[in-house]
Amino acid sequence: QVQLVESGGGLVQAGGSLRLSCAASGRTFSDYLMGWFRQAPGKERDYVAAIAWSGSTYYATSVKGRFTISRDNAKNTLYLQMNSLMPEDTAVYYCAVSTRTYITTTLRDYAYWGQGTQVTVSS
Repeated sequence: QVQLVESGGGLVQAGGSLRLSCAASGRTFSDYLMGWFRQAPGKERDYVAAIAWSGSTYYATSVKGRFTISRDNAKNTLYLQMNSLMPEDTAVYYCAVSTRTYITTTLRDYAYWGQGTQVTVSS
């Protein structure tokens, strides 16, 4: 059974940093596209970043230059380093895995999802 478990969320002041982790189990995802999404209260779930099996990355404009996505295939773990956090980054952050062979920002292209971790940035 595939399971994705996020951790690392919390409360941080504006300008601070957090590192999210997503531990995957049930199968090896080294050949899959993995991504991070977030959902703020009352808003739709939005794409944040993705990383292909090759290491190629893609970021939403709102986080580019502040967030870094990475993966450790040996540990079957996905990361999101978030720097220079702003109040508008406050959301529940979800990791997800897609079986697509290309980078995609479409939610329905991601087959597996974690339960989410809360990130709150105070001003």
